[in-house]
Formats: sequence, structure tokens, C-alpha cells
Amino acid sequence: MKRAVTRRGTAFAFFLPLSNRFFLQERSDAIKERFTLPCFMTSTRRFRCCLVGGTFDRLHAGHRLLLNAACKNADSVEIHITSDSMAEGKSPFIQSFEDRMNELHDWATGRSGCKISVHQLNDVHGPAPHHSTADAIVATPETIGMCHSINEERRKNGLSKLHIIEVMHLDGVEGGIISSSAIRNGHMDREGHPWMPMQLRNSLLKMASALDEELKTPMGSLFEGPENDPEIGMAAALDGLPTPHGAIITVGDVTTKTMLDMGLTPDIALIDGFTKRSELDESLKVNTGLFQHHLHSENPAGHLTPSLNQAIAKALLAEETLVLEVDGEEDLAPLVIHCLAPIGTIVLYGQPKRGVVVQYTSLEVKQRCRYLLSLFEVIQ
Repeated sequence: MKRAVTRRGTAFAFFLPLSNRFFLQERSDAIKERFTLPCFMTSTRRFRCCLVGGTFDRLHAGHRLLLNAACKNADSVEIHITSDSMAEGKSPFIQSFEDRMNELHDWATGRSGCKISVHQLNDVHGPAPHHSTADAIVATPETIGMCHSINEERRKNGLSKLHIIEVMHLDGVEGGIISSSAIRNGHMDREGHPWMPMQLRNSLLKMASALDEELKTPMGSLFEGPENDPEIGMAAALDGLPTPHGAIITVGDVTTKTMLDMGLTPDIALIDGFTKRSELDESLKVNTGLFQHHLHSENPAGHLTPSLNQAIAKALLAEETLVLEVDGEEDLAPLVIHCLAPIGTIVLYGQPKRGVVVQYTSLEVKQRCRYLLSLFEVIQ
């Protein structure tokens, strides 16, 4: 049996309900207050030129803390962003150099009192060892050792040491450092908020009836195909997958069996033994023996349970193929999957009488799923 993908290998704009918006704003204010710490906010800037280097993937609150430290201490700031060739060595899901540069330009637009320029970084140390006008550099606890190495090179080059401004990390709301890797791995958003808070994961949620029609609209790309020959839609869907992509997750018995019948095993499959609320004949059921690991959960129709949420979280950590058998219904599972999954994850499910829907986990899709989950009723 050929495996579909290894784990290495339509934007939405929605707003959270008022209570959640207040929570996010409250968090943003806390971050702004941290920028006003005395060591960063001296009225007289101490340095001529401060260097800042990094990948700056998906500009986040931690990045802004770092950049503000530089701006508050220097007349000019040079931001050096790793090139695409350097960034690709860290992760295939890092934004392009152009996108990262544009986000930094947007951040810098309108800032007064400090000259900011953005440059491409093509090697680990960049221009710092030879930069004759720079007199400061910003570091995090991980990069301070590299800054000392740069200063040693500068000494050999007859240049004075750069003053090292160390900026501590910013923690996420539920713990963990706010970082680009944490964002890519699906653990938090750019401000450090979880996409599905632990309190929500551990609650029994009931779908509001008002969401029924909205959830019928595919949240992704539809690949059409006849219902009596689902391999046509599946073949088109697999041919149209973006590159790169992460794990492939199938939701639904027909979708999973279709992929297996084509000789491909999804990384994760969620099944419930039913199609269109009718139990499948034995001949149409998924052969779960084709998967290396098995999980079970309980989840009644129209609900999301802690049992399902925890099973999905566990499944996403699996290194080998896994099938999650749901006692009840798995139709709403994509909302949870997208909130918890790394960026680049692919979710496939069937659209009755139409074909196969492909959903790519992105920050925009995560935002939409978080919004929809916030409309669910918390039962207990």
C-alpha cells in the first residue's frame, strides 16, 4: 500500500464575537505596555545604527517586541531578512522573502523618529562583522552567542564591538514562546493566542442551528466528480494539491475508502461507519487494518466532545498512519483539525453528489474555524 504523503514532505475574513475581541485587545495592550519598559523607551537614543537579523516568518508579537527595542535605542535600524534559500532549510512552509519583506515594510510604515531599512541576509552573520557604522545589535537568548561571535570577528577586523541589546521572549497565553515555528506548527496565532483554547477543548460543544447552512458551503476547493465513481473527484483533488503540503487527513468513510482503493493511505483518517446518516454495508466499510495505529472517540451528531478533540490532538502527533474511529459522527471534525493542525495540513472530505473538497490549513482558515467554534453553545 502506497502512503499518500510523509509528514515532512481561499482566504476568509471574519471577526470574533465581542467577548473574544475584548480578550484579544486586552492581550495586545499588555504587549504594548511591555514595549514601554524603561530600558527601551529612553527619550535620547543611545546608538547610531542597530542591526536586527532573522527570518521574520509571519510577523508576530515577539518580532515586534524585538524591533521596537531596536527602534527605541537607535537613530537608524537595519533589518536583515534571511533569503529564500536560507529560509527553506528551516521549513518549506516559511513565507517567501517578498512576503516577509512586505510585512516588515507595512510594520515600518508611518513610524517616526527612527530610520528603518530592510535588506536581504545571505549568510549567517551578514554584514555585521564588517559594518563600520553599526554600533548595536539586537539579540534573543538563542542568538546572543552568535552576537558574541560577531563581535570577535569585528575585533579581528579592527572594528569596535557592537553593543548587544538582549530582548527576552514573549510567552503565549497558554504557555510556550511566541515564535514563527509555534505559529507554523499550529499552536498559536501571531499574538500568542491558541486557536482552540484548552478550556474549549475540554468542553462539550453543541452546534448552533444557524451554522447549518454556513457549514454546507465548502471551506476550500471543490473537485467535482460523479457520486457513483468517487475516484474521479479524488484523483482530481490529489492532482491539485499545493506544493509543499503537510499531512493528508481524510474525514468520512467514503472519502477514506476511495483513497485506499486507489492504493494510497492517508496520514490520518476519521471514520464513523456511516454515510449520509446510514450505516455502511460491510463491503463498503474501511479496512482499518491498513493503518498502523488506531484511536477511538465518542462524538454525537451536531456536537464536538472532549473525547474527539483529545483524539484529534493525539492523532496529529502520530508519526505513522492512523485511523480514528468515531462512535457517533465526525462531520464537524475539520473545525477542530484546522485549529490544532500545522500550517500546510490537507483535509479531504466528500461533498454529497458533488465531489471532493480540499481544505489547506492556513492562518486564514484557522481564523475562520476559531470564529465558527466561538458560535457553538458550551453545554458543559
